[in-house]
Amino acid sequence: MQFLEALIAEHISAAWICLILAFGVLARSADLFVDSSVSLANRFRIPRLVIGIVLVSLATTAPELSVSLMSALHGKPEMALGNAVGSVICNKGLGLALCALIAGTAIPVIPHVLNTSGSFLLFVSLLAFGAVLPDCTLGRFEGLILVGLFFGYLAFLFRQHRIGRFHDDVDMEAASDHLHVSGPRLVFLFLIGLAGIIVSSRVVILSATSIAVWIGIPEAVIALTLVALGTSIPEVATCVSAARKKEGALAVGNILGANIMNICWVAGFSAVVNPLSLERRELLFMFPAMCIILVVSLAMLRMGYRLTRRQGIVLLALYAAYLVSFFIVFPPQV
Repeated sequence: MQFLEALIAEHISAAWICLILAFGVLARSADLFVDSSVSLANRFRIPRLVIGIVLVSLATTAPELSVSLMSALHGKPEMALGNAVGSVICNKGLGLALCALIAGTAIPVIPHVLNTSGSFLLFVSLLAFGAVLPDCTLGRFEGLILVGLFFGYLAFLFRQHRIGRFHDDVDMEAASDHLHVSGPRLVFLFLIGLAGIIVSSRVVILSATSIAVWIGIPEAVIALTLVALGTSIPEVATCVSAARKKEGALAVGNILGANIMNICWVAGFSAVVNPLSLERRELLFMFPAMCIILVVSLAMLRMGYRLTRRQGIVLLALYAAYLVSFFIVFPPQV
C-alpha cells in the first residue's frame, strides 16, 4: 500500500487510473456485499422490513461510510462530510432522475413511507446544517445526536411495522432476490465484499486527494462531486435496476432510506470518530444545495404520490446545475 500511495502522490495519471479502477472494485464489492447481506438475512429469516428498509440501505451506504470514516480517521474532514452530503445530492438528483427516465410509466410512491421518511430526512438534513453553521464544525456531540436519531428512526420503523402500517408487498427490496449458495459460502462472500469496500475506499481517498492537489481544487469539492458519485454507485445502480424491472417504487424507498443513513449514520458516526471541520464557503455551498434538491424532490413526489419522467428531467437539470456551479464557486487554480 505504501508503494501505491507514493505512486499516486507522484503521478496524476496514476491517480486517475487508480481512482477509476477503485470505483469499479467499489461498485462490484458493494454489489456482492448487498447480495450476500440480503441472502444471509433471508437464510436466518430476518423480517423483510429489516432486509429492505434497513439492511439493503445500510449495505448500499457502506461505501460512503467506509470513505467518510477513513477520511475522518486520516484527518480529512472535508472529504468525510463532503462525501456524505454529496451522496445525498447524487442519490436525489441523479438516482431518482434516472429511475424516472428509465421507467416506462409513472412510479407510484407509498404515501405513508414518503410522509414519514421524507419528513425525517428533511429534518435531520436541516439539523445537521444548523449544527455546523455556527463554528463550521460537526462535533462529536452533534454526531452522537444524529446517530441517536438514526436508531430512533429504526425503532419507529419497527413499531410502524408491528401495528401494520407497512405491508410485505411494498417492502423496499424483494426478499426473493438472493444468492442460492451454502451458508459458509455466503459468509465468505460477505467478508470478501466488505474487504473490497474497505480497500477500494482507501484508494479512492488517496487518488481523489492527489487529484485535488494537482488540479488546485479544494478536497471538499472533489468529495462533493467525484467521490460522492463513486460511492453512490450502489444506490444509483439499485435505482436504475429497479426501474428496468418495473419496480420503481422500491427504488424510491431505498433512496430515502440511504439518504437518511448518509446524514445520520455516515456523517454522524464519522463526526463521533473525529470532529468534521469545513471552510465556511464550502459549507454554505454544499448544505444549501442539498436542501434545495431535497425540498424539490420531496415536493414533487407528494404531487399525486408518484414520480414522472417530467419530474425526472427537473431533478437531472438541478443536478447538472449543481455540477456546473462548481466552475463558478470553486474555479480551478491553474
